[in-house]
Amino acid sequence: MALKRHLIDQLHKWKSKPNRKPLILRGARQVGKTTLVNEFAKTYKHRLYLNLEKKADSQYFDQTDDVNTIIESLLISNNIVSNDISETLLFIDEIQEQPKAIQLLRYFFEDIPELHVIAAGSLLEFALKDVKSFPVGRVEFLYLYPFNFIEYLEAIEHQTGLNELKNIPVKPVAHSTLLSLFNNYTIIGGMPEVVNQFIKNQSVADLSSIYGSIWSSYISDSEKYASNNTEKNVIKHIMSTAAYTIDERIKFQNFGNSNYRSREVGEAMRNLHQAKVIQLIYPTTATEVPIVPDLKKSPRLQFLDTGILNHILSISAEMLVMEDLSHSYKGAIIPHIVTQELISIQVNTFELPNFWVREKKQASSEVDLVYAMEGKVIPIEIKSGSTGSLKSLHQFIERTNHPYAVRIYAGEFSIQETRTPSGVPYLLMNLPYYLGSLIPQYISYFIKNHQLS
Repeated sequence: MALKRHLIDQLHKWKSKPNRKPLILRGARQVGKTTLVNEFAKTYKHRLYLNLEKKADSQYFDQTDDVNTIIESLLISNNIVSNDISETLLFIDEIQEQPKAIQLLRYFFEDIPELHVIAAGSLLEFALKDVKSFPVGRVEFLYLYPFNFIEYLEAIEHQTGLNELKNIPVKPVAHSTLLSLFNNYTIIGGMPEVVNQFIKNQSVADLSSIYGSIWSSYISDSEKYASNNTEKNVIKHIMSTAAYTIDERIKFQNFGNSNYRSREVGEAMRNLHQAKVIQLIYPTTATEVPIVPDLKKSPRLQFLDTGILNHILSISAEMLVMEDLSHSYKGAIIPHIVTQELISIQVNTFELPNFWVREKKQASSEVDLVYAMEGKVIPIEIKSGSTGSLKSLHQFIERTNHPYAVRIYAGEFSIQETRTPSGVPYLLMNLPYYLGSLIPQYISYFIKNHQLS
């Protein structure tokens, strides 16, 4: 069973473009790129499929630089007449294995524009180093991530939950059901193979071997990220220790109680970041647009998938019996999954969110996330309950040019007018955890429908 991905809507839009360019679908290994394109290919009369990990398929690009010759050969071998080329999808999978194929994408656009071309691959950033002339302006990109919460609800066919999420704002009557469903999603995560297995067996215990297999494959891939043995060892060390620093700001020097230098760890971290396995979330000091990350300040780490993170930390079992997951692993899991939700909707560009810092010797502040909309930088705090200090959020509000702030917590949706301790009035929108992938829609609703009285 092919589970629906929201990105398929973007593929249909791409298909109908009059000036359509070859599309490169990017994302980490095993997030479902091949499955998505194969499902989309059913909308075509013909599909040409090349897997460049296979020598028989890769040899098409070894033998010639002429894309017309390549396509003519493929049409003949697949018994497709040339008149049907506009109804044909060429899917080049694992394109990172053949840098020359990436280079030739521009000629598919220039010489055979009627042919629909999609390429997919992991570790593309590393392959691009060997591309002599990248087809800038001749290709476009889409990014695929693990399932987000709405995709998860579609996968388990929870139609009432999906219907309720269409209401902005969400109705209080749906809160307990949606929160319970979100807790389950937070535990298992969004890797397609994991979600598929959970649908079949409804058992978290059956998922451990899948998590282990996925994470082991990422560790094995680390050899492809490394340019020497030292870098390989640093990457392996990071992958074995990074989970224990989640929701903390990290230092590269001596990371994970090692003797590795800042330069060595930094380079390895950037490689893992490019592979989208472990990502670096950087802070900003901006309270007004544009949000500019400060790459000199200490970042936080974000794993590709919270389910994998839970497996590495061995906390999935204890999470099953927790009523409020905000207490799981020192409060780190809910901020991680909310950040994952926000990342999942950035399909047109690889942009990671930022958090806000104000670093003073005796009064430092940190807001979990910031989001730019309608010329405003909106602060987002992720809290465990309806109470709790909003000290950092207040510091932000007192420095920005608008009165809007968001708290994400376990309670029901609400909007309240309140004040900072120094008396600055502002509006606080309280969002339940399960609305993470709908943050843009809710902020838009918030700004358009609420003003200070």
